[in-house]
Amino acid sequence: MTRAYVLQPVLPSDEKQTRDPEARLEEAVGLPQALGVDIVGQAIIPVHSPRPSTLYGSGRVSEIGRTLHDNSVDILIVNSPVSPVQQRNLEREWKVKVLDRTALILEIFGDRAQTREGVLQVDLAHLEYQKSRLVRSWTHLERQRGGVGFMGGPGETQIESDRRVLNEKIVRLKRQLEKVARTRTLHRKSRQKAPFPVVALVGYTNAGKSTLFNRLTVADVLAEDMLFATLDPTMRAIRLPSGRKVILSDTVGFISELPTQLVAAFRATLEEVLSADLVVHVRDIADLETEAQKDDVLAVLENLGVDDQTRDNLLEARNKIDLLSADDRRHALNLSDRDTNAIALSAVTGDGVKNLLREIEDRLDDRAEVQWLEFGPSDGAELAWLYGRGCVLQRIDTPDRIQLQVRMSALDIGRFEKKFGAVCEPMSARAAQ
Repeated sequence: MTRAYVLQPVLPSDEKQTRDPEARLEEAVGLPQALGVDIVGQAIIPVHSPRPSTLYGSGRVSEIGRTLHDNSVDILIVNSPVSPVQQRNLEREWKVKVLDRTALILEIFGDRAQTREGVLQVDLAHLEYQKSRLVRSWTHLERQRGGVGFMGGPGETQIESDRRVLNEKIVRLKRQLEKVARTRTLHRKSRQKAPFPVVALVGYTNAGKSTLFNRLTVADVLAEDMLFATLDPTMRAIRLPSGRKVILSDTVGFISELPTQLVAAFRATLEEVLSADLVVHVRDIADLETEAQKDDVLAVLENLGVDDQTRDNLLEARNKIDLLSADDRRHALNLSDRDTNAIALSAVTGDGVKNLLREIEDRLDDRAEVQWLEFGPSDGAELAWLYGRGCVLQRIDTPDRIQLQVRMSALDIGRFEKKFGAVCEPMSARAAQ
């Protein structure tokens, strides 16, 4: 098994950090463990004056090197950005592979990707990252001979050749991803035509989204106590308490300092959130960093282009109350009773899940109007659509007409009219009686 040591630098620029170094180190240790790496040691080391060449001072570099040697370490993980020059020099000094936070998260995403789109997105992010690392030391940087015979002038350097190859691969991957993105757009449009709203689960990685998704859908999505257990989005249909059907979407987890390469590469996937009718923010309420994690999730949503109205309408699912003390659990449940913007629950035990489903239904219904509509006996397809959508509240049958009291949002009405034509003029409640 690969043996790794994790360092958490404390830099002068970290004054803006909302998390303390211990919490950041704990998360950094969990990242390689998600890959099955054996963590043989960890440390928090302040860096008062970061060195451009090695990050740490020479004395600290020697001290860390001895620790790595004594523990037979294969990989050193630095939970902070490390420049290409720093990486090169530290690897020379310590004789071990050095990974910074970005490289580590890229490795995890590469290990988790299952769908073709996910693999392409991770490959693209990897290449963009490698391109930034081409200033590393090469033993073959002499110019390659160009042209034919003795008249051929000097050709490109090896580093230029490698950069050109990477650029060609990046262009090819982007073209492939454009095709996949067009397919995803078509799928999204087809779902919008379907008579079911979409509810998207978002949240910090390991907040319990997949566990909640499995409980709601009785699905078998990988749900483990590890970071980034889910990478590729999954969708399933579920029934709300009224019998109304909705599509539930489980998305990739967010994380603090998410590499910009990954934000860009996974934008097409994460944009599923933008088209959702309702966004449920799943929070690990038992985590001491839950408020900081919430801020990170909101920051990623803002980066994606989620508007203020959508963010204000986020429904919080405060998960993992089963890990709280009895007093804290009662407090969370009492807050949930008073605040409809947040539902306390446990995806593991099922406590509070019914309350979440009722609140989802209420949120979707808030955008709908109740009215009476009239149909003829031959309008079976229209009636089936309304019943399947869960729009029907009441029905009155007469010899030649069928009168329905329905709850329909503007989106429902638009879908209905696109499929069947204009909705007939609504009746008054008195006429229906």
